[in-house]
Amino acid sequence: MYITVPCIKYDNGEMFPSSHEVVMEVPLAVFVNGRHALTAMVSPTMIEEFVTGFLYTEKIIRKLEDIESLHIEGNGDKNREENREENLPLTLSASVLTENPSSIMLSGKTVLSGCGGDTSYVDADRLPKIQSDLITDVLIIKSIMKETLVSDLHSRTGGIHIVGLFGQDGKICVIEDIGRHNALDKVIGYGLKHGVDFSRTVVTCSGRLSSEMVRKCLIANIPVIASRGATTTLAISMGEQAGLTIIGFVRSQKMNIYTGSERVRNQE
Repeated sequence: MYITVPCIKYDNGEMFPSSHEVVMEVPLAVFVNGRHALTAMVSPTMIEEFVTGFLYTEKIIRKLEDIESLHIEGNGDKNREENREENLPLTLSASVLTENPSSIMLSGKTVLSGCGGDTSYVDADRLPKIQSDLITDVLIIKSIMKETLVSDLHSRTGGIHIVGLFGQDGKICVIEDIGRHNALDKVIGYGLKHGVDFSRTVVTCSGRLSSEMVRKCLIANIPVIASRGATTTLAISMGEQAGLTIIGFVRSQKMNIYTGSERVRNQE
């Protein structure tokens, strides 16, 4: 997930040769039924989960069983340590065959690693409504956010986003990626591959909650999303309309519940 690169450090008035750990960013080309669907800039881990989650949140597949085959090529997880030491860039590709080969495809979409990547057009009136009777409380939200943010990779590099998926029995998975959208797709892909009932889960995030993050939760029927960071007006509007609970600025003894406050009890 990172390599050590040389740099010149400035510290307290002095400049000197040094090195620093930097997160890896690699292009992943995805082909679905022989057509180029997207190129995404991702961290080179959990590629199958990313592809599965992305196809699901883009409604190219409706369930895991819609994927007949998924093949990853290139230097992936098994060569990560070797590539880190040799300072080699990775190039990855994924080939997917779906049960319905005439599925509507994206046309060469590019998903960037940053916060302003290409996103789907949001028509709030056509988004699904959350179907869940999940109730949580502030103690749980604070606890799972704290658990999410424990990251050696972030401590080393300062350049990673973290997304967690939690159920009633605790952590299901916590996944890191250079892009928070990528990390959420990986989380959703992981959930699909492990038969998770998303209606009983909470998603946590280290970064901003945008409309695209909300859209992905609505597609997966995840009723609560919480972040250490901020949210946006469009995300809040979409959450209100669809019945999603959005919580921002979860820090120490504070949090802002923007929508769906009826799902969050205060038992302190």
